[in-house]
Formats: sequence, structure tokens, C-alpha cells
Amino acid sequence: MIHAIFLFILAGIAEIGGGYLIWLWLREGKPLYWGLGGGAALALYGVIAAFQSFPSFGRVYAAYGGVFIVLSILWGWGIDKKTPDLYDWLGAGICLIGVSVMLLAPRP
Repeated sequence: MIHAIFLFILAGIAEIGGGYLIWLWLREGKPLYWGLGGGAALALYGVIAAFQSFPSFGRVYAAYGGVFIVLSILWGWGIDKKTPDLYDWLGAGICLIGVSVMLLAPRP
């Protein structure tokens, strides 16, 4: 399970970081290579996520959505200096509970 969590976090950083670089390029006038780096990071995200050991693509990506929400809040807090409020954390916690149900539920 540690391996799966590590991959979720690594993929999330690649996706959020890639999207952020493209945001900076298009919205804040950074050079083109920022956008290209963002595109490369987004492609890397897809590769990293493919290494999950769970057998279902849809389930992995759905579960990743919950992890993405938490990482996005942390990114906004650390990088954009936007402090999350109680409702941000409550919503993120609910998402992580949903992720746990999807990934850890006993299945035949």
C-alpha cells in the first residue's frame, strides 16, 4: 500500500505541477518553455499513474481524483499562499474516505 500511495502522490505532483506551469505560461506570460515543461510533466503523470497495481483503470483514476483534491489544496497553500479553510479540509477528508472505500473494499 505504501507503493500505491507513493505513486498517487508522485503522479499528483506531476499533474498539478504540469498544470501550474501551463497556467503560468498562458495566464502570467511566462516563456514558452514553461508551457512545454508543463506538457512534459502532464505526460509523465499519465506514465506514473499506469504503474499502479490496481487492476481497474477507471477505479485507479477515480481514486486518484480524491488524492488530487488533497494535493491541490496543499499546492495552493504552499505555492499560491492561499490558506485552506475548514470546508476545504472537510471536503478533502470526505474525498479520501471515498477513495478508501473504492480501493480497499473487499471484492470477489
